[in-house]
Amino acid sequence: MTKAMPDPVTLPLARETPLDPPSALGRWRDEGPLRPMLYADGHVGWLVTRYDTVRAVLADPRFSTRVELLHPPIGERLRQAALRKRPGFFLREDPPEHTRFRRLLTGQFTVRRMKQLEPRIEKITSERLDEMEKAGSPADLVQLFALPIPSLVICELLGVPYADHHRFQRDSATLLNLGSSPQQVSQALDGLMDYLHDLVVRKRAEPDDALLSGLVASGQLTDEEITGVAVLLLIAGHETTANMLALGTYTLLNNPGQLAALRDDPSLAETAVEELLRYLTIVHLGPVRTALEDAEVEGYAIKAGQSVVLALSAANRDPERFDAPDKLDITRQATGHVSFGHGIHQCLGQQLARIEMRIGYPALLRRFPHLRLAIPSEEVSMRSDMAIYGVHRLPVAW
Repeated sequence: MTKAMPDPVTLPLARETPLDPPSALGRWRDEGPLRPMLYADGHVGWLVTRYDTVRAVLADPRFSTRVELLHPPIGERLRQAALRKRPGFFLREDPPEHTRFRRLLTGQFTVRRMKQLEPRIEKITSERLDEMEKAGSPADLVQLFALPIPSLVICELLGVPYADHHRFQRDSATLLNLGSSPQQVSQALDGLMDYLHDLVVRKRAEPDDALLSGLVASGQLTDEEITGVAVLLLIAGHETTANMLALGTYTLLNNPGQLAALRDDPSLAETAVEELLRYLTIVHLGPVRTALEDAEVEGYAIKAGQSVVLALSAANRDPERFDAPDKLDITRQATGHVSFGHGIHQCLGQQLARIEMRIGYPALLRRFPHLRLAIPSEEVSMRSDMAIYGVHRLPVAW
């Protein structure tokens, strides 16, 4: 028997404290795993807040990720329309189309392949720390450390000239800004796709040993499809890790005991990274799935066509899965968190992100053992206006 529906809610964005998800998510999680939710276009769908239920929906083939089926949770209908049916945007496809792209890319992001990149990532990190030290104290950690490291790494991996980083970072920021107009979103996306399409065409004439040339050489994708793949990998490859490096540092600076533990014992880097991923959950507005058929989940009847928001931040703070979930503990075994998603759409580049953070945090604290905020903590500008949470700037001193 299906359960009675409580009144629909809207997705909360306001945070009472910068490092915790909106408190309403926790209250609703305590009341039940699902709750009806009013979407920005008037659609009544669902919000899922409990860990087990989030994983179940993400792994359920009855729920689609296709963008043309999704309803916008917070007024992004036109943004989603701008992304609709772009060739190569495999994150917005279901099998078998999604499978076709994923098979081509999985071998490029294996644990073994990512570990081979460690020496290069260590060198890039050291060079960025040199530049930060040269710039002198105080400095903005975002611009001098957190953003350049993953940008350089993903550029080398894909074969994108880092000299063009200002261009793709600008366009990425426009696409992720919740306040961007539909025209701004379309212009940024079109500009990014035109740039990368030209690059793909050049790779066909002058191939190198990077990933984009490998996709060209495979003969299995059109130039337009490779361009779409490049857009997704370039944006995801620098935006997510950059925000984790910056927000994670801000978090440690606000938890001096945890910072000292990691600074004094770099062997804690692996557990620290997993705990920061769980605790912060920078993907704070979804993901969203849509039911392809009528489905019953935890006793609730979800109708075909209804969209479902998976509140990853609430799931990662579920006391049924993690003890004392609102406490940061870098010695915790936080594996199993859903910060990279779950199921067939789980983040392709998660191992690369982990390595960049495992190298980045200890290297930063080793180089600047007296690192501190250069402004009061409450004056740090948080990225509540962006699809990926973090800090806009992080002035630090040492």
